Amino acid sequence: MRIIIDGDACPQKVREICEKAAKDFGVGLIIVSDIDHYIKSDFDVIVVEQGRESVDYKIVQIFKKGDILITQDYGLASLLLDKASAIIHTAGFFINKNNIDTLLQSRYISEKIRKQGGKTKGPSKRRKEQDENFKKCLYKVLREYMLKNKDRT
Repeated sequence: MRIIIDGDACPQKVREICEKAAKDFGVGLIIVSDIDHYIKSDFDVIVVEQGRESVDYKIVQIFKKGDILITQDYGLASLLLDKASAIIHTAGFFINKNNIDTLLQSRYISEKIRKQGGKTKGPSKRRKEQDENFKKCLYKVLREYMLKNKDRT
């Protein structure tokens, strides 16, 4: 199990939580970003060329069954639902088969409005509550993984 972060739009606090969790649980962590985003980490950072979806393609390429995905990208999440042990949105909620259709539909409607010249509400300022929810989600998945694999070592 590894934590794979879609690094282009990932808040710094989320990366810090992931790095601490990876150390606490002894799991791998990979941050994937394009050349426009400088990311310093004690863990692996994969830098790809700038380009639409280039980070997503790299994540799909390196992702293994059982990895955890950290992303805000619903399209990427939908591609990896069957392989991931969990997909966690940076706002602090799980993306899963129960909510992915609604999330994709919402994204589609917003894109349609913008293409027609309309305005859609952007993300609100990050709240401490989102960081706490994110940490709860991530640690829950990691604890469950450790419990499940405790007897295998």
